[in-house]
Amino acid sequence: MNWRFAKRVAAVAGLFFLFAAPGLTRAQSPPSAPPQTPLNTLPLARSKRVTNPRGANPMDDLAGLNYTDNQKAKMHQVHQDIRSRMDAVVKDDKLSREQKKAMLEGYQRMEVRQVFKMLTPEQQTEVTKKVLARRAAARKEKEEKENEREKHSPPK
Repeated sequence: MNWRFAKRVAAVAGLFFLFAAPGLTRAQSPPSAPPQTPLNTLPLARSKRVTNPRGANPMDDLAGLNYTDNQKAKMHQVHQDIRSRMDAVVKDDKLSREQKKAMLEGYQRMEVRQVFKMLTPEQQTEVTKKVLARRAAARKEKEEKENEREKHSPPK
């Protein structure tokens, strides 16, 4: 009689471990990571032209200049270096959206600064004039909007 009882206990225990063991092993494994969003659908995926918060692209200030072959080669090298750094930032999963945005903007400023340094003094003067003109136009536009707002707002 003891032998029958032992067989039944062994059979029940076997069935228990057969069904419960997979659940127990899954409970001990680390949780699976959430599915990754493809890089091309990320809103921060770097486009060819990144604009600053005011909507202007500093690289536009460099347009229209006549570059020497040496300047073109150096600019290409700088652009490739910055592009690889920016691509690494976009692919970095450890950074938050805000951190990525800040780093991308910083790399763009670095690129513009490096390109500006390789310009001749005459080219630098021309670019500076463009920047100042763009900023003056933006200030004027902002003042006009504020004046319009004041005209249409009720008196206090």
